Amino acid sequence: MKKIITGLFLWLSVCAYSQETLNAMFYNVFKFPNSLPQNRQLILRDILDDYKPDLFMICELATENGANLILNTSLQNQVDPYARAVFVADLTDTADPLQTMVFYNQRKLTLVGQQTLPTVYRDINQYSFQLNVNATDPINLEVFVAHLKSSTGPANRQMRFDMVEAVTQQLQNLTQPNTYVLFAGDFNFYNSTEDGYQKILDPTNTIKLIDPINAPGSWQDNASFSYLHTQSTRLSSTGFGGGANAGASGGLDDRFDFIMMSENFNTSSRFSYVNGTYSAYGNNANCLNKSVNDATCTGTYSVTLRNNLYNMSDHLPVVMQFQINEPLATTSLKKEKALMWFESSNISDAEVVIGIDASRFDTQNNKIYIYNTLGQLVKTVAINNQSSITVSIENLTAGMYFIKSNGSSTVLKFIKK
Repeated sequence: MKKIITGLFLWLSVCAYSQETLNAMFYNVFKFPNSLPQNRQLILRDILDDYKPDLFMICELATENGANLILNTSLQNQVDPYARAVFVADLTDTADPLQTMVFYNQRKLTLVGQQTLPTVYRDINQYSFQLNVNATDPINLEVFVAHLKSSTGPANRQMRFDMVEAVTQQLQNLTQPNTYVLFAGDFNFYNSTEDGYQKILDPTNTIKLIDPINAPGSWQDNASFSYLHTQSTRLSSTGFGGGANAGASGGLDDRFDFIMMSENFNTSSRFSYVNGTYSAYGNNANCLNKSVNDATCTGTYSVTLRNNLYNMSDHLPVVMQFQINEPLATTSLKKEKALMWFESSNISDAEVVIGIDASRFDTQNNKIYIYNTLGQLVKTVAINNQSSITVSIENLTAGMYFIKSNGSSTVLKFIKK
């Protein structure tokens, strides 16, 4: 009897050890980091601290500096080390360029490749991952992130269909065994009868994709789908700037944001979707045509989180969880915190805000130095054990500058307008 109990204990221990959760999030971060309010990377940090995504997929990234702000500031409190994909500029609309990007937990995922799928309106990016499982046969995860054409009308619906078709055609090239697919984005679908949505679910696709929530219908302004609405987080765009830079208003009444998945997530014993975890993050299902932080929209999601979501973007994130049913490979991977990083935009005419790991400075080395492109020292700033330093650059001439410290190879670049 003792042997049976011991064996059962060991079996349960192995099972517990071999299961890891992969948290996925897609978020339209609305012209990040350019739109108001300022320093949204700090607001986003609080949102990500709450959910802790292992795979963070975004659209409406305006600049590569924005990607670095998310990696070095918004994700700085995560326990595991994170990385991002290579920034590839989308040149479709040079007047308002917006890109997709992925950030990922390096303990759980390895990015093995990426490519761009040009479309009739905006590029779609494909990111190829492998799970860091301790197995001879890899688990492959292909991630497509898109921002489909917005607005109603037959021409816009056709454009969304054509963009979706670029992904479904690419599925034909995914021939590796043990391949799983996520197709995430701001799809701008108003109902489930739209051709683009139906094309994603077409059972004749080389890899069958499904909607995890399986809630067909007319989503727009429909109280039956209040729990799925992701736009707009704001009843009014007052206070967020003017015109298109202020974002959408009108309150929550559209299901624009999606994460679709391959059907094998529901049948696999290795890598599986956790039922019931798909949600519009921050939506308490009682906020139709209201701001997400409205006092009457109480529920599971706290007012603190909902205030952050209100200020961060005119969209809500979409989240879901997956179970990795095998142990991850043991590695010596260790998170190395950056010495310095930007907590503001690195393009300014007034000031830049620098995050500092003050623990790595001492009385002998307690300053940062700013140089121009000629290598001339133009400014010295004392750290004084501060974790965040606001540096005035109003008196500098327009151009590029470099921030350095003694005893470190870390160099930050900023542009004075």
